[in-house]
Amino acid sequence: MILLPGGTGDIGIARNGALHHTQNFLLRMRAEWVAHGYAVIIPDALTHNSPQTHTSLRTHTTLRGTRSSPAYGELVVSLARYARTQQAVPVFLVGTSQGTIAATNGAARASAGLVAGLVLTETVALPGHLSTETVFDAHPQNVRVPVLIIANQEDACPVASPRMAKQIAQAMTHAPEVRLLSVSGGPRHAAKPCSSRSAHGYEGMETSVSRMILSWLQAHGA
Repeated sequence: MILLPGGTGDIGIARNGALHHTQNFLLRMRAEWVAHGYAVIIPDALTHNSPQTHTSLRTHTTLRGTRSSPAYGELVVSLARYARTQQAVPVFLVGTSQGTIAATNGAARASAGLVAGLVLTETVALPGHLSTETVFDAHPQNVRVPVLIIANQEDACPVASPRMAKQIAQAMTHAPEVRLLSVSGGPRHAAKPCSSRSAHGYEGMETSVSRMILSWLQAHGA
């Protein structure tokens, strides 16, 4: 499973493998998926030395607005190729929120047989103030693998409206199968409706959503 979280993409991977930012739904569930026998790959945002100082202070580059680019799509494809060099098992791209753009972009560019399926949770389908990029910019019509789309009816994040789920599914015109699952739960009236600890991030319903994903993966060869 290649996990593509949302937001800026900054998860703060340390040299020892520890993660500094673990609130995202996919990151919260990574241990459970590993316990079920799945290997996970989690890419971080790029880092660079701050030009404002002469110290080793490092800052992370935001991925907002870049996830639908050809370069980032090829980066996701390269992660899938790397995964296949480690184990001869199916590789699935799993994205949430802004990460759904990256996952779709990778699936749209992957050669036949490289990626086994695409999972999208709380997909960004409407332009926002921080980034106008959406899943429709990632060439969903070029996706040629089975797709699972999960939409939380309680999601109040303005860029990931559950009302757009059917339109997202319809955009996957060359996917051999598109399954759309509707769920309902999580905190209502969250102060930050797009945060990881809201209905948008499946707060309080992680296990039930995880089981849906695992069931779908198992049905598609994982």
